[in-house]
Amino acid sequence: MEILGSQFSTRTELLALISKVGVALLSSSGLDETLDQVATLVFEAVPTERCVIMLRDETAEDGMKITVARVRGKEERIEEVRISRTVMDEVIKKGNSVLTSDAQSDPRYASQTMMLLGIRSVLAVPLSVGDNEVFGIIYADSPTDKATFSEEHLSILTTLASVAAIRVENAKLLEERFEKERIKRELELATEIQQRFQPSAPPLVDGYEFQGISFSCYEIGGDYYDFIPTGDGKMLIALGDVSGKGTAAALLMSSLHAAIHGQVAAKTSLHQTVVSVNEYLAENTPTNRFVTLFIAELDPSTGVLNYINAGHNPPLIGHTDGTVKLLEAGGFPLGILPTAEFEVGQAKLEPNEALVIYSDGVSEANNLKGDEFGMERLTQVVSKNLKASAAGLRDKVESALSAFTQTAPANDDITLVIVKRK
Repeated sequence: MEILGSQFSTRTELLALISKVGVALLSSSGLDETLDQVATLVFEAVPTERCVIMLRDETAEDGMKITVARVRGKEERIEEVRISRTVMDEVIKKGNSVLTSDAQSDPRYASQTMMLLGIRSVLAVPLSVGDNEVFGIIYADSPTDKATFSEEHLSILTTLASVAAIRVENAKLLEERFEKERIKRELELATEIQQRFQPSAPPLVDGYEFQGISFSCYEIGGDYYDFIPTGDGKMLIALGDVSGKGTAAALLMSSLHAAIHGQVAAKTSLHQTVVSVNEYLAENTPTNRFVTLFIAELDPSTGVLNYINAGHNPPLIGHTDGTVKLLEAGGFPLGILPTAEFEVGQAKLEPNEALVIYSDGVSEANNLKGDEFGMERLTQVVSKNLKASAAGLRDKVESALSAFTQTAPANDDITLVIVKRK
């Protein structure tokens, strides 16, 4: 494309330039390819020795990221790029173009940077679409022994930038859409994997009913519940709550799941299981992360529960006489202190009694006024519905929670586990 040397004496010639630039940019697809093509066009359009393109990036130190930095005749990227702050401010902050044919003596732009780099001529134009905020800059310069820039060169670069800005903006939006779709697909896969960590169906044990549900307030969450047969006729029941929400919590939840299953496979005692899992988490998780866990071993033949409550909300046992027992014996949350000790508590489920384990997403659920659902409401629901099946009791708790929160958004993952002795 022969742009250099064009005089644009007629409107037709100027329109021809715009058309040529547009056609050249249509061949590029992604943002990087588009920007590289823009740099190539700059070298063809004006007698510059260096071309730098920068785009806004909030993660960059000064809010701008260098996306292209090339020297004429070379394809490789310039490793170190220095641009006058005065020029940058004029273009990015004020939205003005910059032209100077003698940068070292021009009082507007003369600086140590210009002197050190031996820069004589500078061209810089903003990248923006319509009246929108400037989102980038095309910068060109030449050393003292090369050609100087003129008003015509500024006109050429401004025209090129006005056409290129639309293509660059579209490429940015397209890449953002692709990135969002990629993240969406990854979240869908992560959700599917996490759902597989949960029991596919309640276990079948004579004389007992088991129910568990879990809802994440984000796509994936940090709550974990499980029913694990121990091989000696007993059933391990667990509910864990990882601090935080989202992807980080979900990753730690998967580690908790694997660690507990590994200990059960090794036929480790309940106490040693919790001790080992705590040591593992303390050694392999950040200091600001921890896990609360309630884990119990049920002997179906007697209804006896041996349990450890590692900093978790105390589960409830609803007795047939209307009283409710809180299961609090245990110790610190997991992952904080590798040498923490844990107390094993004991309780018993009699016929028609129920064990209700929950995450703080249940007890601390807020309504539109900011009030919490609280332990008192949960206890009342359990006490009044002990005659219901495990599924029925689960539905009653869910209904009470929904009636209380109404349209208020969930502020934490919600998990509920119920064991009912028939």
